[in-house]
Amino acid sequence: MESDGVLETRLINIGRERFAGDVWGHTALLTRVASDFSDLFSAEAVDELVSRRGLRTPFLRVAKGGTTFPDSSFTSPAGVGATISDQLDDTALWRKFADGATLVLQALHRTWEPVSDFSSKLSTELGHPVQANAYITPPQNRGFDDHYDVHDVFVLQIEGTKRWIIHEPVHTDPLRDQPWTDRRSAVAEAAKGEAYIDTVLEPGDVLYLPRGWLHAAQAQGEVSIHLTLGIHSWTRYALAEQLAQAALAALCDDPEMRSTLPLGVDGPNGEIDAVRGRLAAALAEADTTALFHRTRRGQGRPAPLGPLAQLAAVDGLSPESAVRLRDALEARLEGRRLTTRVGWLDFPEADLPSVVCALDGEIHAAGDLGVELVERLLRAGVLVPVEQ
Repeated sequence: MESDGVLETRLINIGRERFAGDVWGHTALLTRVASDFSDLFSAEAVDELVSRRGLRTPFLRVAKGGTTFPDSSFTSPAGVGATISDQLDDTALWRKFADGATLVLQALHRTWEPVSDFSSKLSTELGHPVQANAYITPPQNRGFDDHYDVHDVFVLQIEGTKRWIIHEPVHTDPLRDQPWTDRRSAVAEAAKGEAYIDTVLEPGDVLYLPRGWLHAAQAQGEVSIHLTLGIHSWTRYALAEQLAQAALAALCDDPEMRSTLPLGVDGPNGEIDAVRGRLAAALAEADTTALFHRTRRGQGRPAPLGPLAQLAAVDGLSPESAVRLRDALEARLEGRRLTTRVGWLDFPEADLPSVVCALDGEIHAAGDLGVELVERLLRAGVLVPVEQ
């Protein structure tokens, strides 16, 4: 993580090292006036997304008093030329909002450029995938009951105020398949106890919650808008899953493991020790590096690419053309193969120094890298043009 990244400059005020050692994944953290977030999101952004962008479900959820409304209650066809039935109906949404419902704009890292750019930078710094949702709550209302998430979150208060009540976990570090609904009674009971944090967030405040920490929030005397950045943390359990997957893939090539159990076998007990030994050996030899990076690449998307701008860059390519590596590409050069979120390419040995240079993220002249190589990387969506 870079010392001048968005984590340290906009989300916390205790320094990266202290956050990493004392807070990350361990405890809640409240940061007052961490930053001015008006450049990321606003009430005007909400109105534009809901009424003018043609969004469809599941880019929006609507909830009130802990209950989520069915999509059909706030979607409809959009008229001639846009008759898809699940587009957001702004009139229906206005009526539900006026009646106290919370609007949840989901996956803003895909639909709103400032949030997308911020989320991508944060993901790069943390080394974990980041998603972004916005919660728009009318005065004196709450959208969801006490619950916990199965991912870490940064809550960024954008407009208005909201009271947050935080309790310590009833199940520490829940995995993705261990939602709060599996422990509904324990969550409800814990929520009756003394709060770990009971505070009102104001614009610019940030609240960090590790997965598993209980929370409920209620808007105060005006409309509240906050962003939730969900950090989908890699865990040791996830690495164990990948290790087991790699070991099992290796055992497919073991003729003894593929063989049929003896005729008339009464149970597997006699075979368990042999299988355990072979599995242990496969685990010891398994290399999950490629699998890890392939899975990580699949959990995100590269930065947007404009097809027309890309075509113009190819058609107008000259030695003076400026290019750079496309952001959030998760590019890795292994031997002569470059693997990215948009596929893989093999290169001749002579091109490798230029490929390595192109991967540094800096701006380069096509002539310095080699015009033919740059054209290939532009066509593959690996490099993008830089306006001069």
